[in-house]
Amino acid sequence: MERLVINSYEEFAQHLGQELGKSDYILVDQDRINLFADATMDHQWIHVDTEKAKAESPFGQTIAHGYLTLSLIPVLWEQIIEVHNLERMMNYGMDKMKFGQPVLSGQSVRMTTTLSEIQNLRGAIKTTIRFVIDIKETGKKAVEGDATFIYYFKKD
Repeated sequence: MERLVINSYEEFAQHLGQELGKSDYILVDQDRINLFADATMDHQWIHVDTEKAKAESPFGQTIAHGYLTLSLIPVLWEQIIEVHNLERMMNYGMDKMKFGQPVLSGQSVRMTTTLSEIQNLRGAIKTTIRFVIDIKETGKKAVEGDATFIYYFKKD
């Protein structure tokens, strides 16, 4: 997949209101779910106990943590865009986030993004990216929302 290359505020601004791209799909398997559970200390049975989930879960198997799906944004975002001439980039916030369909263990997700806002803050660029993470196997949305990033481009 070819990434969108951005070198300046002006290049970024040209994409206002447009889809920036889609990532590849990434597998959310039980190993990834277990590692996330260990990292966050969230070992709720619906995520990690495959036998109990098979017997008692309404999904018939384990599901990914919603925050695991959300945590994939950086790796998926990097597949979509390549920003050059940066001093640094910072995550600024998340808004209007809504979890839709749970991601079952063994399903794959990808992200589609649109540039919904951009502001030049005299040396810093504040972007609001509308994102949708969908599930390959169902076509349904796992999570959607607005991610705000601040980019500091190098001064000439």
